[in-house]
Amino acid sequence: MSEFFAMGGYAFYVWTSYGLTFLLLLIGVIKPLLANKQILRDLLLKRKREGNA
Repeated sequence: MSEFFAMGGYAFYVWTSYGLTFLLLLIGVIKPLLANKQILRDLLLKRKREGNA
C-alpha cells in the first residue's frame, strides 16, 4: 500500500496534480452557483424597488 502512495518517487507531483485538479473542478461548480444566487438576489431587489416606486 505504501508503494501505491509513494508512486515510485513521484508522489509529490502526482498527488499535487490530483489535488489541484480536484480544487479547480470544485471551484468550477461552486462559483457559478454563487453567481446565480447573487443574480437572483439582485433581480429580487430590483423588482422590489420598481414595485415601490
